[in-house]
Amino acid sequence: MLRFMFVGDSMTIGSAGEHTWRYWMWRHLCAAHGAPFKIVGPREALHDKATDDATSYEYAQPDFPRRHLAGWGEGWSHMTPLIADAVTAHRADVLMVSLGLIDLGFYTNAEQTAENVRRFVAEARSANPRIAVAVLPVIPNARAETEPAFAAEVTRFNELLAKTVADLDTASSALLLASPPPEYDIHLDTYDGTHPNEQGERKLAAAFAGAMWEAWGVGGPLEL
Repeated sequence: MLRFMFVGDSMTIGSAGEHTWRYWMWRHLCAAHGAPFKIVGPREALHDKATDDATSYEYAQPDFPRRHLAGWGEGWSHMTPLIADAVTAHRADVLMVSLGLIDLGFYTNAEQTAENVRRFVAEARSANPRIAVAVLPVIPNARAETEPAFAAEVTRFNELLAKTVADLDTASSALLLASPPPEYDIHLDTYDGTHPNEQGERKLAAAFAGAMWEAWGVGGPLEL
């Protein structure tokens, strides 16, 4: 039985009242995986904007396995020290990771962020040498439209991420770079230029679903 863990920032944890792309991915796996699986992780809550903390359980659809390792304002640098213990405690087999935007926006440049990706993978493998990791590139947000320097950092990081994934991919511990949703429009698929609305959530789930199906034969394509 495969044990999937979602790892991410604000786009993955979501906030009160949302489904999150985690929900749509779980629903897809229920329909397409064709074998028992489990969603695992040390956290369950959503971000509550009123308290600015992960204290909400007001999911739009609460009746699903809500476990994850995601946090509002958390990036590769925050998750790297946590991932080994999370993988060990929850016996994760597959990580679906969406991180990087917050790093580039507030914490680290493209090169430093890519180095944290390497550390993250090493830590995950220290807990499970056969861990599989699917990673989504950073989707430029509204800030990238108005700040050319930030847009350049996003582009540079995504280039480095592709190289890092290719360098670290092994037969025993597969790394996979998903493609960004092909028709993702931050003006239509987010509610604020960054965070996905329901349509955006479905597209993010489809990006992971399609990549894992094509590369690993897990699940199947997710029809929008």
